[in-house]
Amino acid sequence: MVVQRLTAACLLFALGTSVAAAQELTKIKLTLDWKVQGPHAWFYLARDKGYFRAAGLDVTLDQGEGSATTVTRVLSGAYDAGFGDMNAVIQNAAQRPGEQPVMVYMIYNRSPFALIVKASSSIRTLKDLEGKSLGVPAGSATHRMLTPLARRNGVNDAAIKVVNVAPNLVEQMLTQGDVDVIAAFAATTYMNLVAQRQDPEKDFRWFFYDEYGLDLYSNGVMVSQKLYKEKPEAVRGLVHAINKALIEVAADPSAGMAVLQKVEPLLRPEIEQPRLLYFLEKQMITPETKALGIGDIDMPLTPERVWKAISTKSPADICSCNCNKPPVTEIDCNLARAR
Repeated sequence: MVVQRLTAACLLFALGTSVAAAQELTKIKLTLDWKVQGPHAWFYLARDKGYFRAAGLDVTLDQGEGSATTVTRVLSGAYDAGFGDMNAVIQNAAQRPGEQPVMVYMIYNRSPFALIVKASSSIRTLKDLEGKSLGVPAGSATHRMLTPLARRNGVNDAAIKVVNVAPNLVEQMLTQGDVDVIAAFAATTYMNLVAQRQDPEKDFRWFFYDEYGLDLYSNGVMVSQKLYKEKPEAVRGLVHAINKALIEVAADPSAGMAVLQKVEPLLRPEIEQPRLLYFLEKQMITPETKALGIGDIDMPLTPERVWKAISTKSPADICSCNCNKPPVTEIDCNLARAR
């Protein structure tokens, strides 16, 4: 059922796309948001099945260090494109207007941000976070959005002790009691706990950001201002190739796992395929994507959700944008639709 709904949503998007003529290949360096996991399958499938090349592109895929770090990597010029967090794009638009990456294909229509504590923990409300230790990896988009979450819920985030941890040790730090709470993508932690033979439902308590006032977009494909302005056809081709691969992975998740195992031989399909399905069901299939297709957003509704993200900035940051509406270069649905 999940596959049928997502495939239909992707096809709505695909009807409006066109393949760029393949002449001299345009080189694109694309950074992912994290280490190789199930939801990265469509990127590698697009590469291995030649969809990027068919679009006139020579795409290099690198693993990431966090959804917010993706934005920094693209902003610095080290990468031409990336898979990362929309809210981090907005934060950088506030600090360096006109230089921020452009979001061209929204994948996580619903944010996966969550705080996770043990079920036995004394933390039962967000206010209980004060005085506790929080484990997060550097470059975490979930951590970046903690301050606005705290602000909306009357929590003094300065009273939370932040402990930087290695990405592969986040859940272990929580289960061993080294930190009181962790901030992470829900599906990432959920399946990592399953892999550690924990019961995510019974053994842990979850605080989802969207249930506490932060209903935000999350990860999508973004490109640099340079690529966006100088090679729009390459951007169209990039989006088309990813969308085509996403349709295939949704229809046959096992094919996506086969591709990922070539990239990471130690990858466990019994963990990564359910993780992929979790993202499809929880972050990607929404009323908006059912109506418009994956990748697109409802422009009449978008300002409200984008303004929620903009409102998470400090007053000084908002003023530095010198804008009365979301900067148009943060999201370009015309390129995403490739119509």
